[in-house]
Amino acid sequence: MIPGGHHPWIFRPVFSNEEYLAQLLTEAGIVSEDDVAQARLELSGRETLIERLLAHGSLTQEAVADVLAVNSGIPHVNLDSVTFAPGITESVPEDVARRYHVVPVEDDGYALTLAVADPLDFEVLDSLPHVLGRELNLVCATHKSIQVALKQFYGIDAAGSSAGDLGIVSETDDQGGDDAPIIKLVFNLLADAFRLRASDIHIEPLETSVRIRYRMDGKLVEVANHPKKLLPAIIARLKVMSTTMSIAEKRLPQDGRIQLKMGGDKEIDLRVSSVPSNHGESIVMRILDKSALVLGLPQLGFFSDDQETFERMITLPDGIILVTGPTGSGKTTTLYACLNVINRPDKKIITVEDPVEYELAGINQVMVKADIGMTFAAALRAMLRQAPNIVMIGEIRDAETANIAINASLTGHLVFSTLHTNDAPGSVARLADIGVKRFLIASAVRAVIAQRLVRKLCPVCKAPAELSLKELRALNLDAGRMQDASIFGPVGCEKCRGGGHKGRMGIFEVFEVDDEVRHMINAELTTVQLRKRARELGMRSLREDGIRKVLAGLTSAQEVIHATMSDFD
Repeated sequence: MIPGGHHPWIFRPVFSNEEYLAQLLTEAGIVSEDDVAQARLELSGRETLIERLLAHGSLTQEAVADVLAVNSGIPHVNLDSVTFAPGITESVPEDVARRYHVVPVEDDGYALTLAVADPLDFEVLDSLPHVLGRELNLVCATHKSIQVALKQFYGIDAAGSSAGDLGIVSETDDQGGDDAPIIKLVFNLLADAFRLRASDIHIEPLETSVRIRYRMDGKLVEVANHPKKLLPAIIARLKVMSTTMSIAEKRLPQDGRIQLKMGGDKEIDLRVSSVPSNHGESIVMRILDKSALVLGLPQLGFFSDDQETFERMITLPDGIILVTGPTGSGKTTTLYACLNVINRPDKKIITVEDPVEYELAGINQVMVKADIGMTFAAALRAMLRQAPNIVMIGEIRDAETANIAINASLTGHLVFSTLHTNDAPGSVARLADIGVKRFLIASAVRAVIAQRLVRKLCPVCKAPAELSLKELRALNLDAGRMQDASIFGPVGCEKCRGGGHKGRMGIFEVFEVDDEVRHMINAELTTVQLRKRARELGMRSLREDGIRKVLAGLTSAQEVIHATMSDFD
């Protein structure tokens, strides 16, 4: 029994974050640290920390609601003094009111005011607008007053109580008895990621919770934290949506794809990967933004001089064009943009990819399936029998693929591919290391573009700034180059979610292989020697291209310094 002589299940307050609430109560001086420590020692069975503090008599539900309201920035309302409008219960179905432990207070036709007992339960607060399909205003009330109002509005259910009366989600719902909230939660998760132009969604099981993070402009941002008990339902829903993943298989990694429409003609295309971890299955979804396919070279970040060189290279009749950089540096997007520029009815273009990320109109795309023998090399051999003009290889990984690509370029095909090297001249040594003879490299390679991605300054809130002495030294800038510069720095506004950056752009190192460079490749010069000579012939380093974009006010100095830490210069 608890104070007042009630059965424990009738007015039992259960909160989503008991420890944090106890800390708030301590900081407010309502309970002492000794009270909390003693309550922990006395816990038994299913009793919660807050329930034990209430049993001591030093804490009241009104005090709890006051603290929660202040820290959540919402009003504390005494439901006993509220005059409810006739028919207010029609705003919230009984099952929703009981499940989420909420009571409708006022409906002005535009926004619905709901009383909640636990404004720290973000899972509930995130789900309710989508479950009800309404704009919501929240107020805080005590558990007891909400339960009295639930009984007044809806009566006592068949079991004499409900999961809503306990302030928790029912076990039936946990096991999928009613999938609607989970369906809405998952849909909202995908829709928000698309709206915020995130590139990845990470669903990560932790010890006691499920963390949701979006990768936006290259940075992971935590956007939600849900109770651990929701993980199986979330994973199952995503696997059902992917159509190629098994709900029953939880021990092995799986891959799938989700395609859905939202908001009319807008399409979301996601590549899904699940991996078992020590706390459950982890899901990462890559959002494939088809708008990137129609980007021109200027939108990728090319300045006019590098763009002119690159456009000249990609319209050659044969040879190899390589794009290099680490994972996540935008190599695939650059290749797709190239294909978009040269895709014409009189050209036959075939790609071999692992996997096919985007479907390109007018282009034949082949997906690698190594488990059945369809490797890059096997697919490339088959492609060449299709008489293409242009071939794109997702990545050159081994000697067999590299040599077939080289031979294809020497027999009249224009070949695009990617390679993992830190800089553009280093691609020569990389190809030689995997078994391509240097005279073939010199004959076949037309250009190598190394690239990195930097975040663009938000055009709405960026403000004039001065570079620090440390930044000037790192970028090797002197007073002469600063005279006509337009230096800006990040500020933060609603449009960029307070981060000061919006979108990304490339910084590039364009290494053109001309007759002199071919001679140096044949002479087996080292990467350092090749790089030095290429610089003498006019090649800009990654950092130098980034500096141009800092001086033009497009990005910040710190972005360029961070992205080019491995730059030789």
